[in-house]
Amino acid sequence: MGGLTFQKLAIVLVIALIVLGPERLPYYAQKLGELVKTIRRMTEGAKERVKEEMGDEYDEVDWKQLDPRQYDPRRIIRDALDEEERSPEARRARAVAASRARKRPSGEGVGEGAAAAGAAGALSAMYGSSHEIASDFNFDDEAT
Repeated sequence: MGGLTFQKLAIVLVIALIVLGPERLPYYAQKLGELVKTIRRMTEGAKERVKEEMGDEYDEVDWKQLDPRQYDPRRIIRDALDEEERSPEARRARAVAASRARKRPSGEGVGEGAAAAGAAGALSAMYGSSHEIASDFNFDDEAT
């Protein structure tokens, strides 16, 4: 998402020069530098305090794992869906649905096998073990 590039920095400086004027710009630049130094000192102090309070555990913590920038909701959802499709329960439900689709005469119930696999997968996601669900998951072919 937008980092601070040279072009953006130049635009900010030009706007600051126009708004503040050449007389006040050095004063505010000095104040900005002091603010950055103060913030840097505060963060270093906070790091030292955390190290003191955590002791030896501080070195054992994987700080990159705690970085919130690594959590991409799209990736998390994609991984969860891939994991669900590879689960033995989902495979079993698809196999049951495919076997039922093969038992039907051709032309009858086109796409119902996929619907059964989807329904069995949804039930296994909601209720857990699809082994029990897939074996007891009977459709009334006349009603559907």
